[in-house]
Amino acid sequence: VAVFDGDGTVFGQVPHYLADEALYQYAEKTFKGKEDSLSLAKLKILDEMIADGDNVGKPYVENRVHFLAGLSPDEIAQIGTECFESMYKDKFYPEMKALIENLKEFGFEVWILTASPEYLYQGFFAKELGISNVNIIGARSVVEHGKTTSKIILPIPQDDGKANSIPTFIKVKPLLVGGNSRGDMDMINESAGLKLVVNPDDIDVRGPKDGPMNGHTVKSYWEKEGAVIVKCNDVRDTTKRFLTGEWRIRENIPHPKN
Repeated sequence: VAVFDGDGTVFGQVPHYLADEALYQYAEKTFKGKEDSLSLAKLKILDEMIADGDNVGKPYVENRVHFLAGLSPDEIAQIGTECFESMYKDKFYPEMKALIENLKEFGFEVWILTASPEYLYQGFFAKELGISNVNIIGARSVVEHGKTTSKIILPIPQDDGKANSIPTFIKVKPLLVGGNSRGDMDMINESAGLKLVVNPDDIDVRGPKDGPMNGHTVKSYWEKEGAVIVKCNDVRDTTKRFLTGEWRIRENIPHPKN
């Protein structure tokens, strides 16, 4: 078994996460400027997300699920696929796609473990990587009468929740785990073999709340741990208009390969 994070590990996240861009695009098209109760309730959730500011924290991750609640799994998948096709189609890292294809040829079962909403990512990830949508695990909620709800299913796959998701949902100790950020540390350390890190940050020195990473950048921590570090090209496409920034969500740091 091989397990990979999604955003920033298998495909690009610059300037913004697809999970955010898809939500803010949908909000602009469906709710912005309207005064009905549903629109106001959904825009209030986005206001909370913007005020939070930490779009990698668990409360923000949960609010993405709350925003999508009431839609069917297929409707959410369509939102994700449309955003992918229009904004992120060329963002999958060719190096990582080649690695995943090689792993599959050698009999590996490949899983994606992401903090982004599960139904939002399953459609395009399954198609691009040639794996079952069952093997794409994200932040998920209970489905009742064909519609998603705000009842979040634990563990939430972020930080320690990513590590806990492996025995909970995958139920096999992976031989390879790949990630890119501090939020992937616990998951990567679940690997029984190879640890792989894509475009790790080498600027911010982590603090005591980051446990074993305290006093290190993400890159220096994984260098110390003997992980394989991979550099993939992840830069902004200046020909495209990303709405996420217009909603005052911070941009992710670019990682030019050359």
